Amino acid sequence: MAILADPGFALQPSAQQVPTSTNYITNFDFLNQYLPDTYEKEFERYGNRTISSFLRMVGAEMPSNSDMIKWAEQGRLHIKYTKCGTAAALNDDVATFQVNDAGVPVFGTNNQPAIRVGATVFIQKNDGSSVNKGVVTVAPLDGNLDFTVAFYEAGGFAGANGGALGDENFTVFIYGSEFRKGEAGMTGSLEADDDIFSNNPIILKDTYTVNGSDMAQIGWIEVTTENGASGFLWYMKSEHETRLRFDDYLETAMIEAVPAEAGSGAAALAGGGLVGSEGIFYTVNARGNVYAGGNPTTLADFDNVIQRLDKQGAIEENVLFLNRQFSFDIDDMLAAQNSYGAGGTSYGLFDNDEEMALNLGFSGFRRGYDFYKTDWKYLNDPTMRGGLSSVAGSGSVNGLLVPAGSTTVYDQVLGKNAKRPFLHVRYRASETEDRRYKTWITGSAGGAATSDIDEMQVNYLSERAVCTMGANNFVIFNA
Repeated sequence: MAILADPGFALQPSAQQVPTSTNYITNFDFLNQYLPDTYEKEFERYGNRTISSFLRMVGAEMPSNSDMIKWAEQGRLHIKYTKCGTAAALNDDVATFQVNDAGVPVFGTNNQPAIRVGATVFIQKNDGSSVNKGVVTVAPLDGNLDFTVAFYEAGGFAGANGGALGDENFTVFIYGSEFRKGEAGMTGSLEADDDIFSNNPIILKDTYTVNGSDMAQIGWIEVTTENGASGFLWYMKSEHETRLRFDDYLETAMIEAVPAEAGSGAAALAGGGLVGSEGIFYTVNARGNVYAGGNPTTLADFDNVIQRLDKQGAIEENVLFLNRQFSFDIDDMLAAQNSYGAGGTSYGLFDNDEEMALNLGFSGFRRGYDFYKTDWKYLNDPTMRGGLSSVAGSGSVNGLLVPAGSTTVYDQVLGKNAKRPFLHVRYRASETEDRRYKTWITGSAGGAATSDIDEMQVNYLSERAVCTMGANNFVIFNA
């Protein structure tokens, strides 16, 4: 009986590492015999994932030692009332008006309108149909809202069918005064019209935990981090990302925070309600300028914004922080002003060459004021505001106009006027406790020895609030 030929020699190993048709393995258990090829370096498929930097670009941080931050902002220097009513008839030489505006400049202990005898006033009907000028002969007294004007025009009162004292048909502003020779001076003085604002700091916390057993299993991976560092990490990689996430929340909380309204669930939480804080978006929507109904895409649209800025602080330089679509809209608007480039091929400085890559974007423009624009990653990130619906009324924000520079305010803590950036963060701190950015380790692993729990816990804490000063100079662009 002979030995069968099968199985034969399927492989013929070579003496050297040379790939041939006779030494190629075609049938083996991959998982048991060989390790797969691995890349040591982590692939950054989302690029830089952090979204913070906005406040670092436009603001500053400074300490505070109180549960409440208060400051005073200057009011208007001149006096104007836009909701006045009168029952005067056409051609009356004298008319009595009533101020029906709320929250307007007042003087005296009875909070009467800041209109005094001898003041000369400009009076216009709000529909533009009539104009008069006159001198105040009777000022509001004892807390009432009425004042009497003698007109300079021979034809008397031009506002036919004035209506009633309770109407809101007329605008009145003071432009000077006039007195007879030898007459006594102005009665009463006007106090500075200051607005007092305040904000509350909120406490932010986060933590990262790893048990002691996992700390003994070292697995290295090469990483490049968002803060520019690179190298090898093992279990602390997750801790590092927790820190990056917390850094982002320190900024986004200052942008998105809202105060807890009376009767809300947050204010009524057991064990003591939360008070919340006034974030940038909340403040600008409440006290700033709001552009809604789509992005301004033409010069006429932007002129409306500029005319509003004229009526506020008229800050010379402003920065536009925009989502991607709004940035494109501005590029297209500016490119349309060049009549020599078909299809936008001469964007930028209008000197693009056919051999070069076209520059189809703008970094800024000047129209009355200087506007610099930049993409705001927070508004583009799909895990943050970039993933929200942009339909009207959805609460979506397309951009924010921030005035550059600083403003002078009265600091209640310092007790004097101080220059502050329009946007800045106040963090809680004292001589013994700094809560700007606290981090500490607890547990029984990783060098900690604070408890018998077999883990290492890294803790993060910050207590801060954002101060949006001169909110009337900001513009928020809502969907």
